[in-house]
Amino acid sequence: MINNVTDRQIELSVIIPVTERHDPVQQLFHIYKSEIEKLGKTYEIIYVLDGDFPEALEELKKLRVTERLTIITLAKWFGEATALNAAFSNSSGDIILTLPAYQQIEAWEISPLLDALSNCDMVLARRWPRNDSWFNQLQSRIFNSLLRSFSGLQIHDAGCSARAFKRQVINEISIYGDLHRFLPVIAHRQGFRVTEIDAAQCESDTFRRIYAPGLYMRRLLDILTVFFLIKFTKKPLRFFGLVGTSLFGIGAITTLYLVVERLLFDVALGDRPALMLSSLMIILGIQVIAIGLIGEIIIFTHARNLKEYTVDEIIN
Repeated sequence: MINNVTDRQIELSVIIPVTERHDPVQQLFHIYKSEIEKLGKTYEIIYVLDGDFPEALEELKKLRVTERLTIITLAKWFGEATALNAAFSNSSGDIILTLPAYQQIEAWEISPLLDALSNCDMVLARRWPRNDSWFNQLQSRIFNSLLRSFSGLQIHDAGCSARAFKRQVINEISIYGDLHRFLPVIAHRQGFRVTEIDAAQCESDTFRRIYAPGLYMRRLLDILTVFFLIKFTKKPLRFFGLVGTSLFGIGAITTLYLVVERLLFDVALGDRPALMLSSLMIILGIQVIAIGLIGEIIIFTHARNLKEYTVDEIIN
């Protein structure tokens, strides 16, 4: 049965990005749809294909014969953040629900996920208890522990793609690259209320996930990026100044030590690599501090157009 929303405002936009890993499309669609219809909300379902997936596209086209859904295909692989942005731009619901193209949590957990949204701006599903291998759980714990230590947000399963949030969140926040995983952290930093609830993990989401070493390095760099965005976006000199001052200080102290050795103990300087290294550290420290100052000038120039807060309520 086609969900008739042509004459009513859409309350819920369900967004499903199709990436390399995806379950049979039609089967998963009906699993999700049966639970979504129980919510009693007007809804739309948007599939976005991040790249060339001819079999999934063909299944979706067959679904459109009897079902109301929107299909967005990207010309090539751009990454999940770009795919989500494309779906956000084409959605109209006041509430956004993102679901993976494979079952991470049991479908009946969708309703509690949306119910929890009444007291906050974003709700994350935490797969708990975990049923997958110890290796999956170990790497998840390490990743989320690092994320909690950097962000201060008590999040335990940033890898779960089942999330519900209000439209204001995506109106205020932009994501790019691989930052879709860190959307809750960025939202928390912006002042949105973010919470996490336990959701039963699907039995099909239990195979061992081993990635290439380069991917683990990229995840660490992503965490470093988020750390910088959270702590120093509006105060770049604090970061660059700390690094630059440390380099300059080490270089200056080393140079002073070498000069004292030359003057008091008659130790030659011409053949000592330490003099060149300390001089380079002084120059590098000055350059890093200069980068921070340039960043501060840019922030000051555009400060009027920057918004780093979210208004919760105005009582007049």
